[in-house]
Amino acid sequence: MTLIYGHRGARGEAPENTLASFRQALAAGVRRVELDLHLSADRQLMVIHDPTLKRTTGLGGKVSQHSAAALMQLDARRNAPPWSEACPIPSLEQLFQACPEFEHYQLEVKSGSRTQSRIVLEAVSELVERFGLQHKVVLTSSSRTLLKTARDETYFLPTGLVEEYGLINPLKSAERYGCRYLILNWKLCKPARIRKAQAMGLHVSVWTVNDPVMMLRLADMGVDSLITDLPHLAVDTLQQRQ
Repeated sequence: MTLIYGHRGARGEAPENTLASFRQALAAGVRRVELDLHLSADRQLMVIHDPTLKRTTGLGGKVSQHSAAALMQLDARRNAPPWSEACPIPSLEQLFQACPEFEHYQLEVKSGSRTQSRIVLEAVSELVERFGLQHKVVLTSSSRTLLKTARDETYFLPTGLVEEYGLINPLKSAERYGCRYLILNWKLCKPARIRKAQAMGLHVSVWTVNDPVMMLRLADMGVDSLITDLPHLAVDTLQQRQ
């Protein structure tokens, strides 16, 4: 059975990476979610894709220049599906508190230095242990620095390589960094690559899949999970396949 992850919650249905978006995914019956993390100035994990605030809030500046408390006062409805109520940028702690129904999280961490990677890994560890989510989280990244840091320090959570372009063999990279997940751009998906990855013990998760025909094609290829902006559509499409 192909699993469904809501991309940034339900990015095509509500303002991305906000509690409204995650609740929208839950309303579709999706119990798995992918989201993005950046550190605030006071080293709190904030749920936002870009390192800057412009696209989702319309304001200038970087996430890292503001405290968590200040970021949680901002409205992140810009460049999003219409939404009647303000949608603040949540912290990861807030998400864990507000949506305990989720069965699994893909926490994507953007690039950073080795020092910053250690800070992120420690911050994720603290929250995961506090909320008892040790078996419900995979830490994913396209940053080889972060994945190498996690590998070298025998990090207790599974990791996943996010691969968009495939310029370097993604299966070899995932193996090199001790990953258990391979998160592929759908354009990189070929049946032979998927089968080989799974034979290596990798969970193959594919993004961002919003077209019903492509959803069915990838499910037929045997991918383990789809990441979609449209959880309601994905649920309806894959149910018809069964």
